[in-house]
Amino acid sequence: MLGSMRSRRRLTTALAGFGMLLTGAAVQVGASAPAQAATTHRVLFDNAHAETAGNADWVISTSQPDPLGQNSSPSAETDWTGALSSWGVALQKTGNYSLKTLPSGQSLSYGGSSAQDLSNFDTLVLPEPNTMFTTAEKTAIMNFVKNGGGLFMISDHTGADRNNDGYDAVEILNDLMTNNGVDNTDPFGFSIDSLNISSDYPAAISDSTDPVLNGSFGKVTKSLIASGTTATLKPSDNSSVKGLVYRTGYSGNTGAFFLTSTFGSGRVAFWGDSSPIDDGTGSSGNTLYDGWNDTGATNAPLALNATAWLAGDGTTSGGGGGGTGGGGTGTCTAGQLLGNNGFESGSTVWSSTSGVITNSTGEAAHSGSYYAWLDGYGTATTDTLSQSVTVPAGCTSANLSFYLHVDTAETSTSTAYDTLKVQVLNSSGTVLGTLATYSNLNAASGYTQRSFDLSSYAGQTITLKFTGTEGSKYQTSFVLDDAALNVS
Repeated sequence: MLGSMRSRRRLTTALAGFGMLLTGAAVQVGASAPAQAATTHRVLFDNAHAETAGNADWVISTSQPDPLGQNSSPSAETDWTGALSSWGVALQKTGNYSLKTLPSGQSLSYGGSSAQDLSNFDTLVLPEPNTMFTTAEKTAIMNFVKNGGGLFMISDHTGADRNNDGYDAVEILNDLMTNNGVDNTDPFGFSIDSLNISSDYPAAISDSTDPVLNGSFGKVTKSLIASGTTATLKPSDNSSVKGLVYRTGYSGNTGAFFLTSTFGSGRVAFWGDSSPIDDGTGSSGNTLYDGWNDTGATNAPLALNATAWLAGDGTTSGGGGGGTGGGGTGTCTAGQLLGNNGFESGSTVWSSTSGVITNSTGEAAHSGSYYAWLDGYGTATTDTLSQSVTVPAGCTSANLSFYLHVDTAETSTSTAYDTLKVQVLNSSGTVLGTLATYSNLNAASGYTQRSFDLSSYAGQTITLKFTGTEGSKYQTSFVLDDAALNVS
């Protein structure tokens, strides 16, 4: 498309248009640094997705968002009201945790200004959610984990639709892992089984070095199933996935009742039943059962050790490395870190000026249908495209690559009238380095792959930013596709 020019109003499909409605959320995701690991581990318990519907009472306290409003120095589970009060009180009593609840009526976000925004926490606990996460919420959760956060997912048996909206926790959590706009290709390496297992005491594997099974809160030997489910592991999709507790008669990749994994710089844990976290107390009118203190299981140490590991304590659990809670530390899991790196999910994950991410036929994608088109108007224009990402400290190799096509109507062979800068910024927006500057002088047919060594940024949260600046007379189009940040 040599010398092509387009109007300021770009044509995109309904998907891209819908994605731009979410630009506010996407900008927030791209602009925020992840929560940094701290002496006090910050844990957010979700109560914005019907966690108290029906007979459930999956909250640490009725005082929300701050449980300390009910009792500032709890010593017993009844000092806070909720079926998860034992969990919350046990963490609070250590003096090493700051606990908050996302109240009903609010939404999960990452990079916003809310006090309950995920950027202010090291770990997110999802205790049997019963309403679907929105597109923006799923993107927020996945970017939070990718940038170093811990995610604790707790399911229940299939059919446990407590609010009768047509969705149960199995469907909701599977949807999060397969339809999130950041990585839909089995990012955690497992899927939740559609089962209703009435009863069992699943046993822990033998691994004396695992920090979840042998953490500061005690040794884990068994858990409890009282109408729950399991998960199927897919290590070919994510080699770090690891089953820790198995349904009786199962092992390997099937029947995992409790498991851990990693994603990007973050950590993930999954539990197949909410019964083990139920402490038998809660609000009046709910029929509750005490799985937390079940004498045939060690559910309390499992919940507490996992929370500590997710927040950054202990060594890495699972087959690969994982970052510590919310930051750029820990070991390195080899992989590709950019979300929506081929732009096929439209305007999600990336922050960009209007219309940059498109499937317009005015240019051709390197692969798929979508690409990023900066400038190309023949008028004074500045377009930007950016994404925030954490490069794990343990990674010795970090390679940024992307395919770039430049076409222009400029005729000069010596003057760069229109430019594209590729820069690395810190979380405050300060430019740390300019990787390259391209211009109308780089115009050529087809795409050329460009690559850069970013290993010097290991342990940092950085923003990759493309800035296209066009003059007022002749158009120059900077077209990008199939970006990647591969680490090892």
